[in-house]
Amino acid sequence: MMNERVNEMTTFDFGNGLVPAHQHSNGGGWVADTATVSETAYVGPNAVVSGNARVSGCAVVYDNAEVSGNAVVSGYAVVSGYAVVSDNAWVSGNAWVTDNAWVSGVVSGDAKVSGDAVVSGNAKVIDNARVYGNAWVSGNAMVSGDAVVTGNE
Repeated sequence: MMNERVNEMTTFDFGNGLVPAHQHSNGGGWVADTATVSETAYVGPNAVVSGNARVSGCAVVYDNAEVSGNAVVSGYAVVSGYAVVSDNAWVSGNAWVTDNAWVSGVVSGDAKVSGDAVVSGNAKVIDNARVYGNAWVSGNAMVSGDAVVTGNE
């Protein structure tokens, strides 16, 4: 009698149909097999990391947050709430992206992006800068130092 080995593939729907995926060992969130998440990073049970995204260091992705595309979240960065970090975004250092914020640009240092704010294109939010409310920072804009950009909430 031959012993047959069944190769069972785990899949998850990140919004565009089922793809090979697994639950991250530190938090239980779903990670596409094409994405990379270090063991030291935390991906909470309702958070997802998909595409070719990378989450490394002591970065934290939790609540219903999503990291996708070619995005990188590293260092001690936090992505939470219903925030989306996508495309070629880079979130690093002690940066926070939270609430309903959407980032496809760069957020680093101690910067915080929250509310319904959007950081897109080649835009950068760095240092201790804050972007919140309905604010949009896009194109080649740079928000740095202790600057605050806000939109009507």
